[in-house]
Amino acid sequence: MNRNVVVLLLFLPLFVIFTSCSQPKPQTQLQFGILAAQKGLWDEAIFRWKKVIQSEPDSSAAHNNLAVAYEKKGLWEEAEKEYELALKLSPNNKHISANYDKFKDRFEDSEKEEDKDNKKKDKNK
Repeated sequence: MNRNVVVLLLFLPLFVIFTSCSQPKPQTQLQFGILAAQKGLWDEAIFRWKKVIQSEPDSSAAHNNLAVAYEKKGLWEEAEKEYELALKLSPNNKHISANYDKFKDRFEDSEKEEDKDNKKKDKNK
């Protein structure tokens, strides 16, 4: 057998192993984050969407999804920042706009509830 063919056959399995171990594509990470979120694994989803943003900082989908995850975890300021960035990247995206509008409504409602609670506490002092 030709020496070149033998060398090729020896290195071909190594090539396959190393290329299959390469970083997952951003789209794969995005989808994996969605699956994690559907199972309520918000920390895993956040990890995946941050990975997408590292390789594709202009991914409005990743920023929007990250905002939703932050919102679910009660991280309001982080959520707002990510929603605003997602909208900046895709200002005409109706899905992102709707998510942000719902977020603002919930955020305002939670602030009103906090104000009521604080007033009750002050009254009881």
